[in-house]
Amino acid sequence: MKQFANKVAAITGAGSGIGRALAMELAAAGCDLALSDISETGLKTTADQATAQGVKVTTTVLDVADREAVYAWADQVVADHGRVNLLFNNAGVALAAPAETTSQADFEWLMDINFWGVVYGTQAFLPHLRASGEGHLVNLSSLFGLIGMPTQASYCAAKFAVRGYTETLRMELEMEGAPVSVSCVHPGGVATQIASSGRVDAAIEGLTGASIDAHKRRSEKAIQTTTPTKAAQIILKGVQRDARRILVGPDAKLLDKFARVLGAGYQALILKRYPRGKQATATQEATHGV
Repeated sequence: MKQFANKVAAITGAGSGIGRALAMELAAAGCDLALSDISETGLKTTADQATAQGVKVTTTVLDVADREAVYAWADQVVADHGRVNLLFNNAGVALAAPAETTSQADFEWLMDINFWGVVYGTQAFLPHLRASGEGHLVNLSSLFGLIGMPTQASYCAAKFAVRGYTETLRMELEMEGAPVSVSCVHPGGVATQIASSGRVDAAIEGLTGASIDAHKRRSEKAIQTTTPTKAAQIILKGVQRDARRILVGPDAKLLDKFARVLGAGYQALILKRYPRGKQATATQEATHGV
């Protein structure tokens, strides 16, 4: 898809961050928008800003973990706009917890949004994307869909799953000659609210020596690499060149190279950021005043 003018794009998680930035970039390019988010307040702010660009904007408060609601939204988008050419499965949440003890409730909460939300959106919108005659599906994975990271077992599980699902779908659509293409996006650190609004399991302190507040502060600092606007611009340029994989940010590009060159050896580099063995125990004891 070389240009976005006079197209219709649906975006999940459009109330903030990358979703809002995508909406603004597409609106500026003359693309009508169907926006969804679980936050009615954030959604309205994005819609007001996009409408000011002179494009048609519709909004739906949506929990992407609700399959029936996602399917209903897809049908409503076509009813409102006549067609849909682009879908950005962008909505996502964060969870930090040790792999061994992550609660089932937390794991399912994250997977329902970060993985199943992508599957529901893809399956609900694909028939409509086909019918448009020129469709493009964009699924948001992560840098953590390319490498593993301590404390991020459930998040990595979901994002690796999104990657595998999306890459397989791309090949299948090419095999059949469908009028729909697919891109998988792997953002590195993007300055959004995902870290501050995410869940952190108290057991994280026993693994890393950092309190919940300290972990959140470190995570928020780590994701300041790329602005949402820059991320959106990179994603849309990737769509225009029909990229299979879109890496967002210098950190994503660098660590992707490490993983390609080193294979599983990249893990040794990651572990240098974290205390291990006696060092971790000492950190914990100092934290607790033992």
